[in-house]
Amino acid sequence: MKAPTKRQTEVLDFIRSFLGRHKYPPTIREIAGHFAISVKGAYDHVKALEKKKLISCDNNRSRAIEIIEPPSDSDDAPVQVPLLGHVAAGAPLFAEENHEGYLPMPTHLVGRGRLFALRVEGDSMTGAGIMDGDIAVFSHQPDAENGQIVVAMVDEAVTLKRFYREKNRVRLQAENPAYPPLYTADVRILGRLVALVRSY
Repeated sequence: MKAPTKRQTEVLDFIRSFLGRHKYPPTIREIAGHFAISVKGAYDHVKALEKKKLISCDNNRSRAIEIIEPPSDSDDAPVQVPLLGHVAAGAPLFAEENHEGYLPMPTHLVGRGRLFALRVEGDSMTGAGIMDGDIAVFSHQPDAENGQIVVAMVDEAVTLKRFYREKNRVRLQAENPAYPPLYTADVRILGRLVALVRSY
């Protein structure tokens, strides 16, 4: 695979320094403004970096550039997981205002896929050992298998529950008898639980 050009390296360095300063990545327009080039020119550089597997992009959301760090000699080199704070009902989960920074996690625990972390609020999952204030780490994926714990969007609200697919609907099951199951035909899976972080 070809090494990045001088300008591509400059764009990559700008993305890295922008991330370090702001804790979120720049938009294509901000990259264009920094280098005084057209938005299409900036987009082409970003796409070239993505093709060379130096960054990853999610075209479905803004500020979705992630730097792919080269593999380390250590299998346990930490991966930087985006930490999202309290998510208000109706607000997009990955909105810029939810971004609190990054959480370093050991690779052997969470792997190297697309990951994100959320602060847990409430006691609906205490039976699964998930407590209020914990930080839950998720693999970003649109589906899940029965019995897996997921973060899902239902009626514009984000919820953490155990997932079960039934005949014509989905059952989102709390792990606390005080909370009844949530039945819905309209659910969007955002991620599957892969790890839990607790501070004492």
